[in-house]
Amino acid sequence: MSSTAEKMRAWTGPAILSFGFRPFFLGGALWAALAMALWIGMLSGRLALPTAFDPISWHAHEFLFGYLGAVAAGFLLTAVPNWTGRLPIVGWPLGALFATWCLGRIAVALSAELPPISVAMADLLFPVTLASVLGREIVAGRNWRNLIVLAMLCLFILGNALFHWEAARGYPGAQGVGLRLGLGTGIMMIGVIGGRIVPSFTRNWLVRQNSPVLPTPPMQRFDKLALLALGLALLLWVIAPMAMVTGTALQLAGGLHLIRLARWAGHRTSAEPLVLVLHAGYLFVPLGALAVGATVFWPDAVGMGSAQHVWMAGGLGLMTLAVMTRATLGHTGQTLRADTGTIAIYLLLLLAVLARLLAGAFPGLASLFHTLSGLTWIGAFGGFAMLYGRYVLRHRPEH
Repeated sequence: MSSTAEKMRAWTGPAILSFGFRPFFLGGALWAALAMALWIGMLSGRLALPTAFDPISWHAHEFLFGYLGAVAAGFLLTAVPNWTGRLPIVGWPLGALFATWCLGRIAVALSAELPPISVAMADLLFPVTLASVLGREIVAGRNWRNLIVLAMLCLFILGNALFHWEAARGYPGAQGVGLRLGLGTGIMMIGVIGGRIVPSFTRNWLVRQNSPVLPTPPMQRFDKLALLALGLALLLWVIAPMAMVTGTALQLAGGLHLIRLARWAGHRTSAEPLVLVLHAGYLFVPLGALAVGATVFWPDAVGMGSAQHVWMAGGLGLMTLAVMTRATLGHTGQTLRADTGTIAIYLLLLLAVLARLLAGAFPGLASLFHTLSGLTWIGAFGGFAMLYGRYVLRHRPEH
């Protein structure tokens, strides 16, 4: 059987199909920027897509299941060789998998002209195929430790399927169980996977700086307790989002994950934004839990839409951008350092999150802040495509 490196060297076609992160990171970033531009047009009333989803549901679906689905695929297809020593797919099969993701985006955008079952099948084809590929590799490599990642991917698929089912029945998908299950699974992925990579990457950098303080190693007893608390809180939120027990559980989980993050020595990484941004991205996990939990106790003061965006735009948006920049640099032979352009896209994303929260806090200026949030979001992900596209579109120098 060919090794990962041998398969990559044997591929002589387009560089973008030589490794999983290449098409999915670039495609995901471009879609994040384009979908936001379309959303701004829909908000202004100047654009109407032939989609069966209401505008807010389309926006939520395409960020959560469209954009995040692509980035998750890029990350997982790149991480699997480290887990199993095997490269799942490369070359034209990888291109075919990416094509199924594109098919989903087209089907949802044109869903008003298609039967709901056809739209759902077209959209679910990509994640189901991805789960099959990853499951095969985990089983073949006897990498049982990462079955939890496969389980979370399956829950993510179930959330997407429920979203389609609710939308087909006329229920606003952005307020349904499907969205909460998908978002909750995405946050749990950050808790599990981020809980491995953030302290590990931080430790590697601090060791090179001869720092006397290092992060607590990942997955200690406290980490497992914090993850259990988060998982239970998210499950309650999916089932009964406005129950008092849900609000209490989310507040507890948020507090535990603030402590967990503090154990990773992020305050000592300010000299390298490529590491610091991982801590900033993870910070939105407990902040989102606290904000969503607060909506239970003070529903008039804290809107659910704004609270969820702490998780969606802050947690998922910033953490995925942080992972995409670092992974792209590392796997294309670049220096692991954030240049001026990279720092700029991080700041644009943070500004997008802040503007979105201000839109909820100041209803009279909501339109202005929504537009500002959308434009800075486009700048962040469009900036990633421009800065990092040159790396994913060409082979490594030693190829």
